[in-house]
Amino acid sequence: MEKVFVAKKVATKLYATEAALDAAMTEAAELIGEMVKARAELGLSAVVGDQAQAKIVEAIAALGEARTAVVAAHADLDEVRRRIGVRTKGLGFLDKPAAQATETVDLREVG
Repeated sequence: MEKVFVAKKVATKLYATEAALDAAMTEAAELIGEMVKARAELGLSAVVGDQAQAKIVEAIAALGEARTAVVAAHADLDEVRRRIGVRTKGLGFLDKPAAQATETVDLREVG
């Protein structure tokens, strides 16, 4: 099999891993928000669910560390790509999947 096709399969999995980590971080952050709103809506003390919320915050931190590691691996894989002589297309490592390349993120006002 040609190197470019093999590299593209790796790149596809890399992008999927990056997207999965981003999605997990987003979901976990939204979970924290829902937990805070639920506590307020039910008129519960700040201590209710505090330990669970702290564990979710720890999970978000771990996801952040995982994302940093994957981004570092992305850079390492880009170096491997250059060493084995696979050319890039556009600005990234081969072409990013269309869904990822055109995806937009909605920002919400906090406050």
